[in-house]
Amino acid sequence: MKMTDPTSTPLDMTFWLTAGAIAFLLLLSAFFSGSETALTAASRGKLRARADRGDRAAARALEITEDNERLIGSVLLGNNLVNILSAALATALFTRLFGANGVAWATLVMTLLVLVFAEVLPKTYAITRPEAAAGWVARPIRLVILLFSPVVTAVRAFTRLLLGLLGVKTDPNARLLAVREEIAGAVTLGHSEGTVEKEDRDRILGALDLGERTVDEIMLHRSKIEMIDADLPALRVLEQALASPYTRLPLYRGERENIVGIIHAKDLSRAMYAAFTAADAADREQTFADYDIMQVARAPYFVPETTTLDEQMRNFLKRRAHFALVVDEYGALQGLITLEDILEEIVGEITDEFDTAMAEHGIARDEDGAFLVDGATTIRDINRALDWDLPDDEANTVAGLVIHEAQTIPQEGQVFSFHGFRFEVVRREANRIATLRIRPLENGAK
Repeated sequence: MKMTDPTSTPLDMTFWLTAGAIAFLLLLSAFFSGSETALTAASRGKLRARADRGDRAAARALEITEDNERLIGSVLLGNNLVNILSAALATALFTRLFGANGVAWATLVMTLLVLVFAEVLPKTYAITRPEAAAGWVARPIRLVILLFSPVVTAVRAFTRLLLGLLGVKTDPNARLLAVREEIAGAVTLGHSEGTVEKEDRDRILGALDLGERTVDEIMLHRSKIEMIDADLPALRVLEQALASPYTRLPLYRGERENIVGIIHAKDLSRAMYAAFTAADAADREQTFADYDIMQVARAPYFVPETTTLDEQMRNFLKRRAHFALVVDEYGALQGLITLEDILEEIVGEITDEFDTAMAEHGIARDEDGAFLVDGATTIRDINRALDWDLPDDEANTVAGLVIHEAQTIPQEGQVFSFHGFRFEVVRREANRIATLRIRPLENGAK
């Protein structure tokens, strides 16, 4: 039979050492919890800006957040170690004080202590000042990562093995959230909360979308391209070029799809004026009659319809060009695109004193509150102008959307309701829907 030391009490040196160890472990738990929140919530853009200004702490934080998986693994490993150890010590301590009831007391007390002092408090502080907190914890966390690196590497390999057995493939180099998606999500959230203006949201999202969209989505369709017959007399060509609101016009010979050059109104005017002044007064009429406009025509620039807007903008800048003709895989002309068209996807409609008067994006407000929309208006332009959310997965234009949903080319006067809107075909030209009247349905009713 074990004899109990009559001089021992529950509140001896062992008790205070154990209590001190639990308190220290709770501090470590708070450190790990706050560090995890700070390093994951900190904006890498802000950290980069601080690092560029010479902030070494921000540079260290930026460095350790490069490998998010190893960072999170090390922090979680450290946090779990100290939490489990503190819970075990608390169980032993309270069992000594209260016997069998000590387990329940340890569970209750440690839950409250961990929740308040090791989770809520440090994480709340870290999320209010994430970049500053990330800089403070970067140095010790880097040591933790080095210390736990072998264990974390083994755990990562084992985890990937288990996921592989379940048919889940992981990319070790993939970030948890793409930078583009992170920015787009933040801007959209800011707009919904009223901190980001609609125009600013549209510009930022427009710039981010350039790499995801192709030239065929925004090009001017071939049926609307203004062209000049290259076989016309030079004076007639000059007259058409000066009467056009566009400075660059395609030249065709024979068929409209046979583009032989691009004429610039300024080039043509300058060249013909030079020929006029150089010729004698008696020969000027014959000089114009014999003048070959192909002397000043520029070679046409063709691009595939699958080229992304981001790539095409770079090509325009590299070639110092503003104008390109879009062709399909068979080389057939599909439309034209300009540098201004791409810029308008970012900044919105650009007009000047030479543009013809028309409603912005081909959208006009009806007297009864509905919207009269040109069928060729792109769904993206409608969504941006009216802040709607019509889908553009199956069609680029609103007419294409109606045809896709109706599964037929509708007649004038037909009405359809889908995606929370009422679409009425106002005017049809041949097989093309020319004008639509669109009205949002109340509460999105079908």
